[in-house]
Amino acid sequence: MRKLAMRHSIKNLYITVPLVIALAGCSFAPLYQRPALPVPAQWPETGKVGAGETARISPEGATNAISLTNWRQVFTDPRLQYLIDTALIHNRDMQIAIARVSEAQALHGIAQADRLPTLNIDATQTAARTPGVLTSTGQAQTNRRYDVNLGMTAFELDFWGRVKSLDAAARASYLATAQAREAFRLSLIADVANAHYTLQELTERQRLAESTLESRRQSRELISKRRDVGLSGDLDYLAADGVYESARAELAALTRSRQAASTALALFVGTNEFLSPSTEAIPPNKTLLEQSVLPMLAVDVPSSVLLHRPDVRAAEQRLLAANANIGAARAAFFPRIGLSLASGSASRTLSGLFDSGTGAWSFVPSLVLPLFDSGRTQANVSLAEARKVIAVADYEKTIQQAFRDVADALAARDYLSDQLSALTAAEKAQNERLTLVDARYRAGISSYLELLDSQRETFTVQQSVLQIRRSLLTATAQLYKALGGDAPADDINTK
Repeated sequence: MRKLAMRHSIKNLYITVPLVIALAGCSFAPLYQRPALPVPAQWPETGKVGAGETARISPEGATNAISLTNWRQVFTDPRLQYLIDTALIHNRDMQIAIARVSEAQALHGIAQADRLPTLNIDATQTAARTPGVLTSTGQAQTNRRYDVNLGMTAFELDFWGRVKSLDAAARASYLATAQAREAFRLSLIADVANAHYTLQELTERQRLAESTLESRRQSRELISKRRDVGLSGDLDYLAADGVYESARAELAALTRSRQAASTALALFVGTNEFLSPSTEAIPPNKTLLEQSVLPMLAVDVPSSVLLHRPDVRAAEQRLLAANANIGAARAAFFPRIGLSLASGSASRTLSGLFDSGTGAWSFVPSLVLPLFDSGRTQANVSLAEARKVIAVADYEKTIQQAFRDVADALAARDYLSDQLSALTAAEKAQNERLTLVDARYRAGISSYLELLDSQRETFTVQQSVLQIRRSLLTATAQLYKALGGDAPADDINTK
């Protein structure tokens, strides 16, 4: 009999809880509409068309190009791939970004749980002693009570969508954090590539400076011997000594810059061990001149591709969260209805807790209607609306910055290609000139100052070729990042 009564109480609770859940109602959040793109549909014309493999985007913005599918297909140097793989694991900021996503996911889980009732089983014992002066018999009494209940405490009936809006805001914040992690991952890949290219450039410039310094040393020794036999004067020797010391200073500056670049790369990678036993089979790095320029992207890619950038997606999710918070703030104007239900058994003795006739239940509805709060509720609505305006502006600014990133990278790629072509031709001409001037000097036709001038100009153009080559690789890496890298074409907002 007592089991039958307990089952009856639990059955009533099971019927009530789903009914309560089904009462969740409307939402006062504004209907969300994605803001229009605050940028032109196409990039600024550079007057050039990228050579090589192109990526074409349909008007809807869905990519079907292979050049944006995976960063390994763009950064093909095995050593660079190893550095990027290591950075994605060991970079401390990347680890923080991953943890932030877990944090936001947990916060979303907490907000989501508020939409469902919480069921608890509680067992309590209450004992109280009443002194004899307060009893009708004049004898002290001790009263005991034992309770076992299955209940739901203070569950809010979400008629106005307040809890639903808070859940939507938490979900959008979680997705924004996830997209921020993707944006950082993409940025980290490009940063490691840029740091790698910079280190390569400085390494090759250092080697060039070392060979130049050795050439200047030999030239100074030759001038010294010629001066000893009267074939050269003090002026030639002082000039040779001056360019030698200048080359030594240049080498010291490049060595310092290379050390700083190595430290910067170590910070991105997260470890100072660029090489490990597992990388012994990886071929040595290609020189900058051997590096192939990254796959070119056609300038007819529409700006709608920016919607796939992780930072743009993150900004839109923050906008969605701000929009949902308006609904939660507006719902605070309406009554908040809560329910507390419990069904179980109560008895004076522990042994008789489940005897026949000990069934107990409680039903405690509550209603809170705001009457006067000195304008706090209205201020919360105004605050939420102001934050949405901020979120819209932030979203549009993010797209504008993304547009600028792509436009700058496209222009840099095209014009740096022209600059590299011109400098390569200039380097060839300077090398030929240096050969001729050196031969004329050895034949006694040209002066040593003319030879020094040719050597300086050759060294300068050789250094410039390396710098522009690195800048071109950096520009194409930045273009890969600016277009969203390997971000999936499907929109995470719909998931």
